Amino acid sequence: MTTTGTIRSATGYLRSWVEAQAAHRRVPGVQVAIRSGDELVLSAAVGVADATTGAPLSTGHLFRIASHSKTFTATAVLRLVEAGHMRLDDPIGQFVPELEDGGSPIARVTVRELLGHQSGVIRDGQDGDFWQLGRPFPDRSGVVAEVLRAGAVHRRNEHFKYSNVGYALLGLAIESVTGSTYAEHLQASVLEPLGLTRTGAEYDPARAEEYAAGHTGLLLGEDTRQTIEHVDTRAMAAATGFWSTAEDLTAYGAAHYLGDERLLSDDSKRIMQRLESIVTAYGTEVGRYGVGMALQTVGERQLVGHSGGYPGHITLTLIDPVDRLVVSVLTNAMDGPAEDLAVGLVKVIDVALTPRTEVPPPPAGAPPLASFTGRFASLWGVLDVAELGGRLVLIRPTLTDPLPGVEELEVVDASTLRVAAQPSFGPAGELVPVQRDADGRVVSLRFGGVTSRPVDEFRRLRSGMTHLA
Repeated sequence: MTTTGTIRSATGYLRSWVEAQAAHRRVPGVQVAIRSGDELVLSAAVGVADATTGAPLSTGHLFRIASHSKTFTATAVLRLVEAGHMRLDDPIGQFVPELEDGGSPIARVTVRELLGHQSGVIRDGQDGDFWQLGRPFPDRSGVVAEVLRAGAVHRRNEHFKYSNVGYALLGLAIESVTGSTYAEHLQASVLEPLGLTRTGAEYDPARAEEYAAGHTGLLLGEDTRQTIEHVDTRAMAAATGFWSTAEDLTAYGAAHYLGDERLLSDDSKRIMQRLESIVTAYGTEVGRYGVGMALQTVGERQLVGHSGGYPGHITLTLIDPVDRLVVSVLTNAMDGPAEDLAVGLVKVIDVALTPRTEVPPPPAGAPPLASFTGRFASLWGVLDVAELGGRLVLIRPTLTDPLPGVEELEVVDASTLRVAAQPSFGPAGELVPVQRDADGRVVSLRFGGVTSRPVDEFRRLRSGMTHLA
């Protein structure tokens, strides 16, 4: 089976895994899409678009994707560079003359330094309470005034310093070069060539009913959430204004595969995707960054992409530009676990593609692998038996990182599995008895000697497990 075929065959379980994660973490809604090569193999929505109304989330709901905007901005800049309208070593003062006129040292910062967060520019300004709707996001004059007042925090190339204000300056540079607004240019330069109709550079009130509501986090054990108003990010749009769907983001991510030159040449993509900064804080590496894209390693995969944090929405898109995979996860809560879900999906995909260890094939006459699969629970938690890549695996679907809990399973016969033999603190190498009903459905399995049952059946019996029989 091809790579795409294997991933496609696993999508039923991938969706089920996301559902378990969302329920366990009490996330209002999760929108997820996976693209392998040119094929959209999964597009799914779990939960609600608005916790106060209970409206179900759909794959068409729009999410504020925040700092994903930086990859769109960087793509637009590199397109202008390829066209000869800008250079990466141009100083930003060339495009925002108020910085030169005001004598700001930021005027000498280059386009590339801004794209790679090596400019030393203040992150959000001295008053960033627009991030919690304490005031409107700044307009052009507000951004420029903030840079003139307190823009320089570090010297150029002294430290990696993530800066939304720096990207706002890049948005002003795009407007200076093109004579268009930032949103108009991004629409014509990036979105239209890809046919993206559910993506935009700034909040569109005409489509207000299409947006998923953003929600507050569950603070210190709270159990209710409030919705958060969508607002215009104004001159900060180049840093944080974009909205989209997971489907559209996988289509956009595919344009960053090496070999796909619809938006950029591979030369420019290598600039965006090449390591510029290893970000080390207090002696510990906390991230890596290129030119408008974050870099991340998951297993053997070298991924690029970006996260996004907007009031009420937390999002992440990961792109494997070599092996041609895109995973996008959008959540509609301030504490939404988009990173854990996206990284977890990549790990489960790789379990489907590559066995963790070899086990003997099922014996002749054994029932189909699908007849063993299901979600089971005991007092100790939830276990999934899933068919991935033509094999049975056991996964603990509520773990933040699924990989340490994945076990390869051998089919011994219709009523017995065996956990692959490995060094282990658990029941590796042991038999897993399987009990079926008259119709052949699994009604219990005994993993490590502990009986697990289908979730609804376990719930019915759970109270009897809280005292000694």
